[in-house]
Amino acid sequence: MNLSSFSPSNFDKGAGKLKITLWYFVNALLVRASWNPFMGIKIQLLKAFGAKIGKGLVMKNNVTIKFPWKLIIGNNVWLGENVWIDNLDNVTIGNDVCISQGALLLTGNHDYTRSTFDYRNAPITVEDGAWIGAKSVVCPGVKVHSHAILTVSSVATKDLEAYGIYQGNPAVKVRERRINQ
Repeated sequence: MNLSSFSPSNFDKGAGKLKITLWYFVNALLVRASWNPFMGIKIQLLKAFGAKIGKGLVMKNNVTIKFPWKLIIGNNVWLGENVWIDNLDNVTIGNDVCISQGALLLTGNHDYTRSTFDYRNAPITVEDGAWIGAKSVVCPGVKVHSHAILTVSSVATKDLEAYGIYQGNPAVKVRERRINQ
């Protein structure tokens, strides 16, 4: 492998250099910044850069979002402290979703079979009612189906079935989720 031949420009960033550069500074100074406790300002800035966000988003401090123009968030979503949405590809988060502190949604990876180490990106979808536990990782191309749970520090490398509770690395289904009314 020859990493000198790697180019981060081999995928569609979805925006021009000016927008990407401007987002870098706005994100670092205002959105991700822990000194800014004003969620409303953060949400409006994300929307100004193209994120589609429903009502009732709770966004804690130090949330990192790579490209807001590749992000759709439904209603009543919780993004805990230090969540990282590394969306080199599209990320869609449904309604009533909790993504707990330190979780990572990772849409990109490298093709280790190529000497150029090109990106292999794929979208992530987290459907309604799902819960991504603290310090968990959702890998590229994974769909977390309705009301599924990925437990603390688990790694989802494949789709999670609706109402399944998944644990481990790689995450495996350990039981069914039952919701009491």
